[in-house]
Amino acid sequence: MSEIAVIGAGAWGTALAIVLGRTGSHHLRLWAHDAEVCANIERFRVNQRFLPGCDVPDSVTVTDDLGKAVASAHIVVGAIPSQHCRQLFERMRRHLHPEIPIVSATKGLEEKTLLRMTEVIAGTLQGANRYTPRIAALSGPSFAQEVACGNPTAITVASTDSDLTLAVQKEFSDTRFRVYSNSDVIGVELGGALKNVVAIAAGICDGLSLGHNSIAGLITRGLAEMTRLVVACGGRAETMAGLAGLGDLVLTCTGSLSRNRSVGVELGRGRELAEILAGMQGKVAEGIFTTMAAAELARARGVEMPITDQVNAILHQNKSPREAIQELMMRSRKSEHA
Repeated sequence: MSEIAVIGAGAWGTALAIVLGRTGSHHLRLWAHDAEVCANIERFRVNQRFLPGCDVPDSVTVTDDLGKAVASAHIVVGAIPSQHCRQLFERMRRHLHPEIPIVSATKGLEEKTLLRMTEVIAGTLQGANRYTPRIAALSGPSFAQEVACGNPTAITVASTDSDLTLAVQKEFSDTRFRVYSNSDVIGVELGGALKNVVAIAAGICDGLSLGHNSIAGLITRGLAEMTRLVVACGGRAETMAGLAGLGDLVLTCTGSLSRNRSVGVELGRGRELAEILAGMQGKVAEGIFTTMAAAELARARGVEMPITDQVNAILHQNKSPREAIQELMMRSRKSEHA
């Protein structure tokens, strides 16, 4: 039986541990930063804080000891907030041997460096141990609650190492969780990160009661600007038509379980960002951090991303949501495919 360590006991990390643990063919260790969350799962076999109502299989061992979590693992899965990724892998690296595959399941960009998560992980491990780690990125339309409940879900895993993508497909797939392979790591990771920005904008439209037309237009134009940046960064346009692009974008912009969309809804209703964050009880909406990084990355690459710019202005420059929408609607006339 393979041993898999899932680092991060938030909703998504817990859901992945449930998926991997329900077949009984893996030994799972789930690392929780919070000792209280760890004790809660051990006692009740439910993550009541982040994923209530979903049973954690007995095959999943929970620990708050990072070294113990990864020490004998055959695969390490990172399901941690993007802004904590670097420091956690810095803590883990002395426990990791060079052959161990890393699967990044985090959808975001590092705010200060603008790096994708596989870049953060590779740089952290290469710098310390002078080896090139085997890394894959897992992304796609996947609300943790639905995944944990066993609802049919299709996602994608991307790596330049084809043997690794095949191994992840084999270990992660079952009758309710289908994993497709992809070699476009850049496109898969940027798609997973950038869709959160558009989802905040979609939530703002909903909070302003702008109707279904506005959401449809926003999703379509959001996909266009996501694709422009992906291609400028070396990814493939066709990836944005797949699970990590359009699939995840539609889910996050329209689904009531989307944290990023929910943040946007509250902004559209006139609430302040600080107030919204205070009520999230430690849960993370990655788009809040990704928006500024995406706007800076677009400027660095010379890519026009008007939706991202307006969301950034709302989040970080105190711009009125109505004013931002008005500016988007009044932009100069152009071809849809220009």
